[in-house]
Amino acid sequence: MIARKPSAMEGAARIAAKASVLFCAAAIVLLAHPATAAELATLRNGFSPIPHDHHLVMGVTTRLFTSVDDSSFIDVPTEEITGFEKELVIPEAVTPPAAVPSASASARIAAATPGLAKTGLAKTGPAKPAPPLNEVVASASAAYHLDPDLVNSVIHAESGFNARAVSPKGARGLMQLMPGTASQLGVQDSFDPEANVAGGSRYLRELLERYNFDLVKALAAYNAGTRRVEQYNGVPPYRETHNYVARIVHEYNKKKTAQEKAAKQKAAPAKSSNQAHSAPKPPAATIAADSSR
Repeated sequence: MIARKPSAMEGAARIAAKASVLFCAAAIVLLAHPATAAELATLRNGFSPIPHDHHLVMGVTTRLFTSVDDSSFIDVPTEEITGFEKELVIPEAVTPPAAVPSASASARIAAATPGLAKTGLAKTGPAKPAPPLNEVVASASAAYHLDPDLVNSVIHAESGFNARAVSPKGARGLMQLMPGTASQLGVQDSFDPEANVAGGSRYLRELLERYNFDLVKALAAYNAGTRRVEQYNGVPPYRETHNYVARIVHEYNKKKTAQEKAAKQKAAPAKSSNQAHSAPKPPAATIAADSSR
């Protein structure tokens, strides 16, 4: 099939549309970030220069950073920029809320200009803070019917509670999921504590069910793999796996023993108090005899 060569009029229209889009994208950046700029990028199309803090030339694309911390930027074809000028201060103007493009408008501009990277303007507020790890563990443990103390003991042995931990073999996150295992469990980001702990807890539960809730075998499989556990019908003869299982079982049992001891100590005063209140009364005859004196 022979492609039709665009006419001169069509080519001019495309160039004009491209230049207009570039100007609109730049305008969005300026409206959202009317802050102090250090440079002005002069465009070949004759539109107003684009103020920005600093820039980075990346071959055919030049990235204009509109904030000092690089959080917002706009990508412009390098060929469209004829030069840069120094601009120390740009007066900050107050923009009415109605003048700021909506998220849908920004999306339409992004869809119409695949050559322009996202500027980060779609963010409407600060990111939601991550929940505390104890809440993450409690949620995952409840979902897969596990003891939170057991999950915490596994996390301690696997990653030392470091959400960004990476092992020499490539295991990642708190419960050290290998990329293949994470993919099978549906964990897209192993460095996301919620996703990682949920995936690791699910895997631990599956191993417990596979080995009829034999915790030692399940932990050994978590460390060395199911093939090795079944090959040796138990904990494989690897020092690392033996130490791993022993460490988790010891820590878990220690927690349970401490909890039982604390529960007994708490119950002892209540039991003594109940015994004192429920002490047997003297016989009625004795009371009668005493009252007649």
